[in-house]
Amino acid sequence: MKVSICSTKAELGKKAAQNGANLIRDAIRSKGSANIILATGASQFEMLKALALEEKILWNRVVVFHLDEYVGMPVTHPASFRLYLWQRFLGKLPLPVRAFHQIDAEKNPGAECERLSRLIRQHPIDVAFIGIGENSHIAFNDPPADFKTPRPYILVPLDEACRRQQLGEGWFRSLREVPKRAVSMSVRQIMKSKTIICSVPDQRKAEAVQACLEGPVTPQAPGSILQRHRQATVYLDHQSASRLNRSSITSR
Repeated sequence: MKVSICSTKAELGKKAAQNGANLIRDAIRSKGSANIILATGASQFEMLKALALEEKILWNRVVVFHLDEYVGMPVTHPASFRLYLWQRFLGKLPLPVRAFHQIDAEKNPGAECERLSRLIRQHPIDVAFIGIGENSHIAFNDPPADFKTPRPYILVPLDEACRRQQLGEGWFRSLREVPKRAVSMSVRQIMKSKTIICSVPDQRKAEAVQACLEGPVTPQAPGSILQRHRQATVYLDHQSASRLNRSSITSR
């Protein structure tokens, strides 16, 4: 795992996007296509904006999976992650992607987990763009996360800290409206990605960043598993990095 500390949120997004774009281009050059994972949420705004502006990417050779979606969430809801990706990224590309394997957990989340698991097994991931939550989660794998399940997509409960983050980011009007379950990519599936680009801005993530980067690898801090990935880069701004011991992260 590598750590890159940027001056601003915009710089973080640009650097993460540039690195990810180069990896996508490399995959297309070497094997004719690329398979990627996209995250959502407020932490990904700047990265996705910059990635959509990257030039000379043959998006029609790119297959996209995304990390998670709420159970029972219609695509028309403002908090839908499918809607988020269409509005903030996919709809802004100069070419349509080859495929977007979106999570539809509205009616039968168990069957959707099985469908997506079959698909992603056929598409080894070249680049995973992810974030870390205020409670240290990656995707919707809240603590204590399941580090062992081999299933690529799983049905998970959302803890209160996670649900309060979604409320605090403005996606819902009240905590009562925030769903209590989601379909999520599993930790082991994320870790199978050839490379991982993790964007984590903002002061509100500083405690989670410290736990994940300087603490032990533990299901209580799910993002700590990134310490075991040799091709993962975590992009921080000064605020999210504010609690780190700089000497400890430069040695990783």
